[in-house]
Amino acid sequence: QVQLVESGGGLVQAGGSLRLSCAASGLTFSSYIIGWFRQAPGKEREFVAVISRSGGSTSYADSVKGRFTISRDSAKYTVNLQMNNLKPEDTADYYCAARLGAVPYTTPAEYRYWGQGTHITVSS
Repeated sequence: QVQLVESGGGLVQAGGSLRLSCAASGLTFSSYIIGWFRQAPGKEREFVAVISRSGGSTSYADSVKGRFTISRDSAKYTVNLQMNNLKPEDTADYYCAARLGAVPYTTPAEYRYWGQGTHITVSS
């Protein structure tokens, strides 16, 4: 079965960096769009970043553009999210999700497979 496992969360001070990883298994990795989403307490899950099947195209939420970078390693079946200059408002549970196909949707409902999430706390 398809499994997505996130890692790399933790506690960091504002201005610091973290690197999240999403390890995928049970799927043909090159056929799936991979997205990162986050959910803060009391808020809806929101789009963070998405990467195309080839890795050649990426898209970001305005709130993270210029600070976060998404990348994928097809040999290792992993997608990484490098997060720099973190802010307290980045505090949330972060999830990776996979969608079969070519369209890089930014809506959570369009993604079928989800990881269990990893938590990030950014202290001020």
